[in-house]
Amino acid sequence: MKTARAWQLGIRDFLIMSGSRQRPHLKRPIWIIVLVSLVSIFLLGAYVYPPRSTTACYILSSRGCTMFEQPQTPPSRELTDNENIAQVVIRELLKAPPVKSKSPKIAFMFLTPGALPFEKLWEKFFHGHEERFSVYVHASSEKPVHASRYFVDRDIHSDKVAWGKISMLDAEKRLLAHALQDPDNQQFVLLSDSCVPLHNFDYVYSYLMYTNVSYIDCFEDPGPHGSGRYSEHMMPEIEKKDFRKGAQWFSIKRQHAIIVMADNLYYTKFKLYCKPNMDGRNCYADEHYLQTLFHMIDPGGIANWSVTHVDWSEGKWHPKAYRAQDVTFELLKSIASVDESVHVTSNEKKKVTVKACMWNGMKRPCYLFARKFYPETLDRLLNLFSNYTTV
Repeated sequence: MKTARAWQLGIRDFLIMSGSRQRPHLKRPIWIIVLVSLVSIFLLGAYVYPPRSTTACYILSSRGCTMFEQPQTPPSRELTDNENIAQVVIRELLKAPPVKSKSPKIAFMFLTPGALPFEKLWEKFFHGHEERFSVYVHASSEKPVHASRYFVDRDIHSDKVAWGKISMLDAEKRLLAHALQDPDNQQFVLLSDSCVPLHNFDYVYSYLMYTNVSYIDCFEDPGPHGSGRYSEHMMPEIEKKDFRKGAQWFSIKRQHAIIVMADNLYYTKFKLYCKPNMDGRNCYADEHYLQTLFHMIDPGGIANWSVTHVDWSEGKWHPKAYRAQDVTFELLKSIASVDESVHVTSNEKKKVTVKACMWNGMKRPCYLFARKFYPETLDRLLNLFSNYTTV
């Protein structure tokens, strides 16, 4: 079964056997010389002209391409002491080989004000895979009464969370700090109380474990809800040209999770200067901090889209929320099959950017989870789960 799941994700594409066509006969010495020459030219070219595309990075690098692996141009100004310290720490973390685990797991981190209405659905998703996941719950308002054994005793120390404020980032970091204590956790997924799975566990596990990028939504928005939220107080460490925007919900690899824990310099800039109603701007740190940080330090190490689907087509302050009557097999299957990410700028031009979701260099569906679903949808989701999650 595991082999079949991996095969459906495209791993078989790496295992294509050579064909059986007849080729002109070459004498062995000449054949060896030609082969060695071609390989040498290829390796020399890869060394002199390092790969710039994400696809090439997947193939030629075990860690992906980062800004610290490329030739560095001298800084246009003298860096501050804090910048030098931060860059040294981040550079070493990015260079370090990943710590291998014999039993790698995904950490599912739930950020919720209280109850988790879809615990029974997640129980169905988790069942039979107990050694390959862990659960962490940050309940900011009230301690939830859990309906599934997978969530019992998984609450972490939590604090109040205010929408749009730095306390949202603090809660995310609190979840990461607890999840990182388990060395087997290799991928870290942030989910809300209104999130539901779109695929079965094997599919999700293969999708996240068999690649080497973090799924952080990230794009440049020159409009009022993008760069318009930037504050010049973030200078000199963060320039306006590097300010990025994206959805809050992420899935990041362990290496990147540790960097988030280690960073204080860039986090402090957002804590002080990215707030609602500051200098006539509404800046929300959870939509900009991770996006800007990883665009600056490891742009080749992130996918630039989130694996959690959200529908903003209504053009409101909050995304579309699904009621019971909205939930059908067709809806869920259509979301699960989307294979292009779409970003729209907030300026007058409303520029639309559409990019294929590439998984190890191959086009694949973008989304593993979806939100926002009302609690009333639980029964319909439970009835449909086995059907819509079938690959």
